[in-house]
Amino acid sequence: MRTPADEELLSGGNATVGAVVRVGGTVRKPWQPTTPQVAAFLQHLRERGVDVPAHLGRDAQGRQIIEYIPGDIAMHRGVLEHDLLRRIGAYLRSIHDAAEDFPVPEPPEQWPVLLPAAAPDLICHNDAASWNLVLSGERGAERIVLIDADGAGPSTRLWDLAYPAISFPLLDAGQEPSLAAARLRAFVDGYDPDRSMTDLREALAPALALRARAMYEHLRAAHESGEEPWATMFVEGHGEHWRMRAEYIETYGIHWERAVRA
Repeated sequence: MRTPADEELLSGGNATVGAVVRVGGTVRKPWQPTTPQVAAFLQHLRERGVDVPAHLGRDAQGRQIIEYIPGDIAMHRGVLEHDLLRRIGAYLRSIHDAAEDFPVPEPPEQWPVLLPAAAPDLICHNDAASWNLVLSGERGAERIVLIDADGAGPSTRLWDLAYPAISFPLLDAGQEPSLAAARLRAFVDGYDPDRSMTDLREALAPALALRARAMYEHLRAAHESGEEPWATMFVEGHGEHWRMRAEYIETYGIHWERAVRA
């Protein structure tokens, strides 16, 4: 795909392949029906001191203009150190805490999301994963910034936390369960569920399996119905990846229960 001379095509992203470019210190990407709500949510987080990209409006081509965050994608680091996992957990907690006073529409279905949570009561990122986290600066003191908030919308702490709790500690087929569980514990300890969140710790381990299985079922159903881009992603390996990941999480559930309750 050719782009104008001042535009650099950015890799990554499954739903907007070939449509995301860098222009100087900004990213340009397609405007979505929920973009105005997402932009307001990002501004709300920034006003409360959370480090997220600034949403800068719309360009002459109708695309979103978003602050470009330089650095490395966490996914490319492979297995993350426990200290970094704790910092990522704390960062996600800061997003959830800052979102507490951002209004959830009534009914929540007015703001559609990919995998809806039961009884949503909090606006969440909904795609907080290692492929959407930028790390920059010196190791051990990296700047941590979550990008690509297009999927933000109504959810719950539990449902939103389950996804990064799978992604960042690398709960994946082939990983030694005891080592993955130790990484999960570091991540959850960083999030630091307090006494008022006892139920969150109790519910997180079962939610991991439900979240992984929900992702697989979404891809499988999209493949059957032909809904893109998910149908193509299913046959390109994402379906098999999430099936194996769900089975791995279900098989070693006792490890996750011990880790999150520690």
